[in-house]
Amino acid sequence: MQEQQWILNSSARPPEWFLEVVKKQVTFAGKVAAQLLWQRGIRDEDTLASFINPQLYQPKSPFEFGQEMYLAMKRLDKAYETGEKVCIWGDFDADGITSTSVLWDGLGQFFAKDIQLSYYIPNRLTESHGLNSQGIEKLAVQGYQLIVTCDTGSTNIEEIIYAQELGIDVVVTDHHTLPSERPPCVAIINPRYFSLEHPLFHLSGVAVAYKLVEALYETLPNIPQQPLEDLLDLVAVGLIADLVELSGDCRYLAQMGIRQLHQDFKRHPDSRRRPGVGKLLDLCHRSGDRPTDISFGLGPRINAVSRIQGDASFCVELLTSKDKQKINQLAEATELANTRRKSLQKDVAAQVAKKLSQMDLSTTSIIVMEDSQWQPGVLGLVAGQVAQETGRPTVLLSSETADINDRTPLLSYPASLLARGSARSINGVDLYKLVKDQAYLLHRFGGHPFAAGLSLKVENVPLFKEAINQQLRRTLGSTTLAPTVEADLTITVADLGKELFMELKLLEPCGMGNPVPKLFIENCWFEKTWHRNEEDSKGKKVQYIKSEFSLRDNSTQKSFPGVWWGHYKEEIPSQGCDCIVELDYNTYKKRYEVRLIAVRPHLKAELNTQNKLQILDFRHIQEREFFQGNNITKENSLIIEECPRSWDDIRAWVRRCCGVAPDYNLKPLILAWQTPKYQPPLDTWKSLIGIAKYLSRTRQRVTRLQLIEKLKICDRTLFLGLQSLYSLGFSVTREDRYLIFTQLNTPNFVIVEADINCFLAAVKEEQFQQQYFSKVSLSTIKLMAV
Repeated sequence: MQEQQWILNSSARPPEWFLEVVKKQVTFAGKVAAQLLWQRGIRDEDTLASFINPQLYQPKSPFEFGQEMYLAMKRLDKAYETGEKVCIWGDFDADGITSTSVLWDGLGQFFAKDIQLSYYIPNRLTESHGLNSQGIEKLAVQGYQLIVTCDTGSTNIEEIIYAQELGIDVVVTDHHTLPSERPPCVAIINPRYFSLEHPLFHLSGVAVAYKLVEALYETLPNIPQQPLEDLLDLVAVGLIADLVELSGDCRYLAQMGIRQLHQDFKRHPDSRRRPGVGKLLDLCHRSGDRPTDISFGLGPRINAVSRIQGDASFCVELLTSKDKQKINQLAEATELANTRRKSLQKDVAAQVAKKLSQMDLSTTSIIVMEDSQWQPGVLGLVAGQVAQETGRPTVLLSSETADINDRTPLLSYPASLLARGSARSINGVDLYKLVKDQAYLLHRFGGHPFAAGLSLKVENVPLFKEAINQQLRRTLGSTTLAPTVEADLTITVADLGKELFMELKLLEPCGMGNPVPKLFIENCWFEKTWHRNEEDSKGKKVQYIKSEFSLRDNSTQKSFPGVWWGHYKEEIPSQGCDCIVELDYNTYKKRYEVRLIAVRPHLKAELNTQNKLQILDFRHIQEREFFQGNNITKENSLIIEECPRSWDDIRAWVRRCCGVAPDYNLKPLILAWQTPKYQPPLDTWKSLIGIAKYLSRTRQRVTRLQLIEKLKICDRTLFLGLQSLYSLGFSVTREDRYLIFTQLNTPNFVIVEADINCFLAAVKEEQFQQQYFSKVSLSTIKLMAV
């Protein structure tokens, strides 16, 4: 396995005024919390207040979705007035199950459950994500006139058309990547239509479903009998389980939902609003007051049902029913599925590791493996493990026989052997784009930049593997991918305990974009190491290992307890170590403990800081702020103020800092760009046409740099724009460093359309890249740029 790189995040101290502001918000010292908040871009009093206290945050209206939400309300209002039958079409993962549950309880205030309203969850092992023709046909026979999707449906264009042919309208609520054109549905509620900076952009499927119900509550306010807020605990479960970025409304909804989840758990079991959720928390020995109670407790258990059984429909009943006898049975079935999932995951991980040991990772940019014996339901979990361990995006596939009833072009290959599986990303690589660009080889695919699902004919797997590796190598250039782990703070064992835990807890809920703080402990050692098999709820041991230990260093005479999931005690070094841990509270044992993330023999050298180059992240803050308290001036640093469009842009600056240009040798590199303000690609094209016409009419000259600055595009994209102008009949000639435009000929409309589409695609891709660089983590920049 390739050696792991350890990176210590920037530890720039916040100014004294910010520390005082943090102290006003808490009952403890606040120094650690202030440093972490400052590092993560929380740098003013108003932002801090709403970050900590959701009551001070102003959530966005559901009608921010604009015309699409109004169309959805109009259609649901019609269904309510005319008594139509409505089906909720969900998905089988935790986000999809909670989305379905939110709509089941929410729409259930307007439509009679099991009479007018029903739900459909595809089978993970026999169906794919999204709508399918067989299910639509059954609904048509049963007299349904409206389908409301949740956590799915954005790319199901053919299926939506088929539903319309059968007299069924479709309202899509989803958060996955959008197709190139709007699907032909009644309405599509998808936050991907917003800009990356919009507070609703990162909503998961369950949060989008909640916004739909919220809009219906506002549209028909006199009908609902249950408070809208009763749905928030389900929203929190889906949000955190789906690993979306917890910023904007996502963070607000997660905070409010966790609060509600814990309050309900504290009630007597006989009086809980959601007894099924409470029973699951009982089984995993958690109380619902921490996001980890979802990410390590509820989420994996809900996900396990479809991974093992395929059909997860009963999970909706488990989350929404009041029948205590029934939910006890369903909760036990869920716990059993999770036990089985752990065992299968361990088996598949061992088989993958064996294959991985025979691969040459130095020539592999993205790992693609296929095996007919692998359980499809756990491939995403194992792919995530492999991606973390190797630092490479990973695709794991299991072969199966295709469904000959599937209404896809594959019909011409009845009973073809399909490879179906999951992919997970790492190091800021946009996995969805990589997979999408191989669409010509695929049967189906879907997902987002961090995770994707796909299927393809088995004979296409070698072609897919070669094509996707070539594409990623072109994207990365000379950059080498490597497994990385980053730490936020350097501490000692003496620092561990309740006080530090309370400071770190201030950042919760943690997730994408706001990860759980990782703590670096140098020159420590382990005592009382032992491991055992985990036990299920009935005390039966399962094939899943957990090591326990006591952690020591020279800072104190006391040791501190810890665990290492999925590892044997023999994997812990017996001599002095460096380690990276997360601090947690074990509600079952009622103790504070560390969760070991990474360990290595102690190195006297300091953490790898990318050849000692200092890179400081001051994106999205005012210039005067990043010169305060940091001993940084424009004279003693190198400042990148324009948002990059590629890794090569950043690497050029890095080379200047590292001495390729001697006058900049070893100066710190300051990332100080703001998120660019864009106009739509078509408007950029219209601007270019307008400029060309004006310059042709006035005979004025312009430089290439002036055009680039005016249009906010790069050299290559400008070249494509000029090429499309040639097709429109413009002549562009060069005189010294100036360009001269002349309108001469009749446009060649056959060529024009293709050239314009190339230019528009280039502008869109360029804007996407700048959005990426406005958000990509500092650790990824350090890894990729040096």
